[in-house]
Formats: sequence, C-alpha cells, structure tokens
Amino acid sequence: MRTRSSTPALLSLALGYFALGTASLAGVGLSGPIAADLHVSAAEVGTLVTVFSLVFALTAPIAAVALGRLDRRLVLLAGLALLAVGGVASAAAPTFAALAAARVVAGLGAAVFGPAASATGSMIVPAARRPRALAVVFGGMTAATVLGVPLASAAGAAIGWRATMGAVVALTLAAGGLLAVLLPPVAAGPAPTARAFAGVLRTPGAAPMIATTLLVLTAQFTVYGVAGAYLAARFDAGPGLVSLTLLVFGLLGMVGNAAGSRVYARLGGGRTIALALAGLAVAFLALSGGPALPAFGIAVFAFWAVFNTLFMAPQQARLVELLPEQRGVLLALNASALYLGMSLGSLLGSGLLPALGGRWLPALALLPLALAAAAHAASLRPRAVRPAVPAAAPVPTHR
Repeated sequence: MRTRSSTPALLSLALGYFALGTASLAGVGLSGPIAADLHVSAAEVGTLVTVFSLVFALTAPIAAVALGRLDRRLVLLAGLALLAVGGVASAAAPTFAALAAARVVAGLGAAVFGPAASATGSMIVPAARRPRALAVVFGGMTAATVLGVPLASAAGAAIGWRATMGAVVALTLAAGGLLAVLLPPVAAGPAPTARAFAGVLRTPGAAPMIATTLLVLTAQFTVYGVAGAYLAARFDAGPGLVSLTLLVFGLLGMVGNAAGSRVYARLGGGRTIALALAGLAVAFLALSGGPALPAFGIAVFAFWAVFNTLFMAPQQARLVELLPEQRGVLLALNASALYLGMSLGSLLGSGLLPALGGRWLPALALLPLALAAAAHAASLRPRAVRPAVPAAAPVPTHR
C-alpha cells in the first residue's frame, strides 16, 4: 500500500473534503436566490446550514459503527454518492421543505465521508507524516471556506442557485472518480461498536480532547457564524468589505493549515493546541477592545484565521496518536464535536448579536474558549495505564 506515492490519494481526499465543505456552506452564498425563488426569508435559508451540521454531528458516530467492517475506499465512495444524491435533490427541490429534506441526505453523506477521509489519510502514510497528511486532507475544507462560498455566491447570481447546486454535484462526482482510481484498497481495521465508543471516551485524555474541539468551534462560530452581520455592526462594513474580509480570512487560514504540521513537529501536539488557543484569545480580545476601523477588522480576522486552522490538523493528529487502533471512532467523535460546535456557536451568535452588539460578542466567545483551554489542560494530565477498548472484531492480520 505504501509502495507508491500517497500524495495523489491525499489530494483526492482533499478534493472530496472541498466538495463536502462547499456543499455544507453553499447555502450561505445562495441565501438570496433561494429565498427569492422559494418565497422564504433569508433567515430561514440560513437554517439549511444548521440542518446539515446537526445531521453530520448526530450521524457520524453511527456511520462509523454501521460501516466499520467495510473497506475504507468503499465507505468513502458511498459517502460521496449520498452527498451527490442530496445535491441532486437539492437542485430539484420544489419547496423549501423538500430542500431541507435534501440537506438531510447530503448531511448523511458528509457524515459517512468526513471522518473516514481523515482516518484514511492517516492510514496511508507512515506515522511521522500523519500530521502533514491530515493537514492536506482537511485543507480541502479550508479551501472550501476560501473559494467554495464566494464561488457559490457568484455562480448563484450568474446561473441560478439550482445550477450552482448541480455544479457542486459534478465536483462531488469528480472527487469520487479520482478516489476510485487513485486510492488503493485500505483495510477497515477493527470494527467499532457502541461499546467501543464508550471505551474510547474512558481512555484518559480522549473526552477532554473531544470537548476541546466542541468548545473551540463554539467560540469561533459565535462570531464567524454571523460574520457578515458582525462586520457590519462592528466595522460598518458593506457587502464588498465583508467579501474581502472573508476572502482574507480564508487565504490566511490556508497558511495556518499548511503551517500546522510543521509547528506540530517542532512544538508537539499539546503546545501547538495551546498556541492556537492563545492566538484565538488575542483575536477575540482585539475585536472587542480595538478601534472600529475597517482596516483593523481585516487585520484581526487575518490574524484569527492563522490560529483557527493551526488548531484543526494538529488536534486530529493528537487523537490518532492517542489510540491509533481506534482512529475511526475518535475522528468520528471529533467531527461530530466540530459540527455541533459550529451549530451551537452560530445559534449563540445569531441570537445574541442584536442584544450585545459587535463590540461585546467576541467577549462572549471568550467564555467557551476559556472552557476549551481548561479541557485542553485536562487532556495533558499524566495518563495512567490505558484501559482496553472493546472492538467488535479482532484486528485483521492482512494489510
């Protein structure tokens, strides 16, 4: 399996994650056309992202159990197929209710693909290259925030939201075709069970790591989940400045994602995560206490973006190192925590921005961030002998 370069396979996994990220966030850029066509408010269209995220969060662990005995390539292709079916149904939806139902199907496909993509990326490279491999795979999601949402917005205005959804389906199918050709067969490993999930969470350090992910994403999406409205309220930003700020955020986020594996190699997992949390705290403090100048807002968002993505790949690498034999379970739980945090943070931000205003919303985000720091500290405590984690089947002897 390692006799040929793993780079093409990793890039194919990243393209799949790019399709997933674009599908999950396309509703942000298409809210206007969808609202006008289906006669609903833009706020109602915003719930499509929440629906997708919650379905992902709730079903990723279930998918890991249900599909745990299957070859990883088959699981990945099944996830992309479901994502494509959800995309086709979205493009053809005659009503908003039908569109919401289609997003449920797409969310199921994402829940199958996302954790399996991260786990597979860590399995097809030597242990020393895992942080870099995970950064490449998750880089697809980072790229989706840079290109996916702006492109979806521009395409929605030019060709309509339905054709744009169709284009995302074509991207998904392209990723599936490349994976079918470039990814070698990857053995499933031990099949996870419900008992395995409980055993994994009893492993010292595992639950605090998952909680860290949940709380970090909650903190960030308290502001980022309402970024357009926040920038307008805090910096009097118009649509052009909002687009520029989010583009800068995405581009600098790619820099942070690329740097994550190098920082991880130099500092280790624990210190890298601590550095990311410190950077996020500085960003939120600056957003609360700094001047209401548009240039200052762009600069702080750029600073924030680097530490945002500095967190992602190293956190996944720490989880894989904690229990390599149960990486699928841990990455599924981590992905659930990630999307649940996105939903909770967006809910907090949309509900409290009108009451708190732009200056104080980032101060509120410091509360879950402080809890994330506490959870991270708990994950670093000296660990006793690790308890055995039950699995439904013995580790396969073939590779």
